Amino acid sequence: MRFGIRTLDELHLSGKTVLCRVDINQPVDRATGTLKSINRIRACVPTVRELSDKGAKVVLMAHQGSDIEYKNFYTTKPHAAVLSELLGREVKWIDDVCGPAAREAIRSLKDGEILLLDNVRFVSEEQTLFEQKLRLTHEQQAKTLLVEKLAPLADCYVCDAFAAAHRDQPSLCGFEQVLPSAMGRLFEAEYCTVSQVMEEPARPCVFVLGGAKISDAFLMMQTVLSRGVADHIVTGGLVGNIFLTALGQQIGQGSVDFIMKSNYGEYIDRAKELYAQYGDKIVLPKDLGWVENGERREALLGEVPADIGAIDIGHETVKVYSELILNAGTVFVNGPMGVFEQAPSEYGTKAVWDAIANTKGHSVLGGGDSITATEKFGLTEKMGYICTGGGALIRFLSGEELPVVRALRHGATIPEKGE
Repeated sequence: MRFGIRTLDELHLSGKTVLCRVDINQPVDRATGTLKSINRIRACVPTVRELSDKGAKVVLMAHQGSDIEYKNFYTTKPHAAVLSELLGREVKWIDDVCGPAAREAIRSLKDGEILLLDNVRFVSEEQTLFEQKLRLTHEQQAKTLLVEKLAPLADCYVCDAFAAAHRDQPSLCGFEQVLPSAMGRLFEAEYCTVSQVMEEPARPCVFVLGGAKISDAFLMMQTVLSRGVADHIVTGGLVGNIFLTALGQQIGQGSVDFIMKSNYGEYIDRAKELYAQYGDKIVLPKDLGWVENGERREALLGEVPADIGAIDIGHETVKVYSELILNAGTVFVNGPMGVFEQAPSEYGTKAVWDAIANTKGHSVLGGGDSITATEKFGLTEKMGYICTGGGALIRFLSGEELPVVRALRHGATIPEKGE
């Protein structure tokens, strides 16, 4: 048991029916019905393989697509094909979640067989509006349709969906109320990795925070600075621009206009407060880059033209950031240094990412844009650990107890049959 949660080592799996919640949500090409990426599917393969190899009847539950708009939902059928290929064994699929067809398919499974159910968000109680409006307790989630229909067919529950651990939904938090539960290998690895960053990071501990998800960055900064986790926070992207604006630096009117139009003005005051308290640990850009007539331009702070929009850090900033990263004991990364998708403004992110790849310290990287940048620059194999979690990772690093972690701790108290 780790952190009060069972691991797979503590479950008797042979001949048992295991409900396993995974996060294999991937971008879909609707024109071809194929997946644009398989990273999250690949990440859960070790858990699925272990369950199958140990003789469990494996029932996989997953969501696909953002549920802010119903039209974003998509079937999990292509995921079954990818899983089958990665595992080298058949993964059955059924276009049902908890109805009679799904339940009969579960009853028909033989030891070692794997079944993927359709998108759990086709069930209304798995949707965000349901979660946010009703705010069911975990005990109430155990009485929802999904749990009441599937739990009686299972011997235990495994959650391998760390990326969704910040969500409070029945497929993630309800089954642990009625079934002996454990975390899968991916969940275990990610939870232990981010716990290490928060509790015992090798020093110096450097946080690289950039990108455009301002609320995430400020949530993390407040926590890791107040707790003394971060020795240095290097900033880029919109995060850096907001701090520079807060300190009265010229970053170009285009950059300021973007901040205000995006309703990020409130973060300027928060940046002032954070810098006043922790300015010795927050490292800001020394120069900025922008694109003019298709060509890259750079200028030191104080020399930035008033009419530009800064979309990257400059060479002088890269020197400072790279030295801190190369000499770090731990590097946590969330968010790029600029608009890395375009060649004229990719320099800052690529240079900082090269430093991360070559640091002697342990690097932990999370967030969709960070992972995309890593793949673009061909550095995936050189990073220490790449987290699948986005929202869950941010909320954990902001000091919040994740709903799924709390649920799994409860599930660890439920004995297996025969114990």
